[in-house]
Amino acid sequence: MAGFDAPRSTLEELARDSAFARLWRGFMAARSTVALVLLAVLGALHTLAPTLGVSEWLVGLAGTYLLAAVAVHMVSQPRGPGPSFDSQWVSTIGVDLIAFSALQFLQAAGLNYSPLFALPVLMAAVLGSTLLALGTAAGVALLLLADAWVQVLHLAGDAASRFLQAGLTATGYFALAFVVNQLAGRLAREEEAARFGRRAARAQAQVNELVIDVLSEGVIVVDAHGGVQAANPAARMLLGFVEVHDKQPFSLAAQASWQPLTELALRTFNERKPQWAELAIEEESASPRRIHVRTRLTAAEEHPAEGICVMFLQDLREMEARLRTEKLAAMGRMSAAVAHEIRNPLAAIAQANDLMEEDLKEPGLKQLSGLVRKNTQRLQQIVEEILDVSRARQSANAAADMLQLDASVAATCNDWALQSRAAARLQLALAAPDMIVRFDADHLRRVLVNLLDNALRYAGDKPDSIRVATRTLAGQASLHVWSDGAPLEPSVQRHLFEPFFSSESRSSGLGLYICRELCERHGATMVYERATAGSASNAREGNEFMVMFAPGAQPPVAGQPSFDRIAA
Repeated sequence: MAGFDAPRSTLEELARDSAFARLWRGFMAARSTVALVLLAVLGALHTLAPTLGVSEWLVGLAGTYLLAAVAVHMVSQPRGPGPSFDSQWVSTIGVDLIAFSALQFLQAAGLNYSPLFALPVLMAAVLGSTLLALGTAAGVALLLLADAWVQVLHLAGDAASRFLQAGLTATGYFALAFVVNQLAGRLAREEEAARFGRRAARAQAQVNELVIDVLSEGVIVVDAHGGVQAANPAARMLLGFVEVHDKQPFSLAAQASWQPLTELALRTFNERKPQWAELAIEEESASPRRIHVRTRLTAAEEHPAEGICVMFLQDLREMEARLRTEKLAAMGRMSAAVAHEIRNPLAAIAQANDLMEEDLKEPGLKQLSGLVRKNTQRLQQIVEEILDVSRARQSANAAADMLQLDASVAATCNDWALQSRAAARLQLALAAPDMIVRFDADHLRRVLVNLLDNALRYAGDKPDSIRVATRTLAGQASLHVWSDGAPLEPSVQRHLFEPFFSSESRSSGLGLYICRELCERHGATMVYERATAGSASNAREGNEFMVMFAPGAQPPVAGQPSFDRIAA
């Protein structure tokens, strides 16, 4: 068949709803039906009208044809269009030609069986090539002409009319084969194009879904009734879902805290214009989550009921953190230079304030001097943090102190508890007295103090609200700082160690970032998780920060003490 000689497909390669699979099954059913009708007619004539000359072997021929047709129908598989039928040509078109030719030549019961040849011609035209279709039509034409010649020799009648009738019938079969074959070719090309289009659309949909799923920006698709048809993981996280990868649709009216989103979507549908707003999503156990929302409408204006609203959600804290990070990159060396310049005047102010404070007698002036000292220290801390960020990271193989973990942790916790007056809420569980870790003592103190300050800020008032523990596993030591504070919001947890990201307006957002930098300088890692601590009767969840030291700990230095509890 011109432009139609693609390799045939088996049932596994053809879709179950393929047009050619359905045509194949239709032809098989038609063959079985024709065979059943022939058997019924010839059997009835043989029984009821023996004078018509329907012999038993003709009835047997019809029965054999019925068995062959049913067997092929049950055993064979649908085939797609191709250049030939191979072995199935014999079991289908070949069997049909033999059976119909035998009946036609014998003129059983004086019936004309030439219309039955349309079935094999149609099968060859639909499921074969152009050559096979025309060849089958030519074979039928030769059979009809041969039948007309035989009738002229044995029966009286007009020979010209018989040959003319056979020729016209053969011409009709040729035309039928050619036209049907061309239509089948067009159907095959359109079906292949549709199949290719479906594959391309499916691949594009998968790519789109993958891209949307990994977007940090939340995307939700809302219909005119407030039903959410799709939402990516980022959007579900912003809405407070626990299972962020769930694909089930939901409604914005399901929770009262989503009411601002519902109103914004409704305004988008009513005004037929994009909208934007900064909204607050209320949560029961956490502060409201502030998000920036933009909407777009996909439907045409004349079909508002069929509209789809796409909403883009961004966490405002993330946006602010990115802006702060970009500002940090833009400032670059200038921030370090300014910090260096500020540090010297701050030192002079602190020194002058200390000298002046020695001569002060009035309580009011001493209070002012203490305020100057406190804020000077705060400025000095911020300057040191900025300088730490700007300094180049030391390599992991840089020289560092070898210190005993438990002794250093206990000493730092003792000092911190006295200064913060939080000894009543701090509990130590030091279980690594034999571990020597490679870590700078000042850096470890700074990391631990920062973690304790964060824990104190959110911990409760119970005696074990803050817990510091050391552990060893397979020669690797670890430090754990746990507090019974409320769980961190997913948006905060995701950016916990990023610079300038903080849930509090008065914080610089550099503390945890610098702690992790200090840990990485010494080959250690810092992670966060929501963990359970305490005995079975007093177990409760809290926030835990872990410092996993570089493996390869050494025995302790002889004579160095170990600590197991905090000093009161």
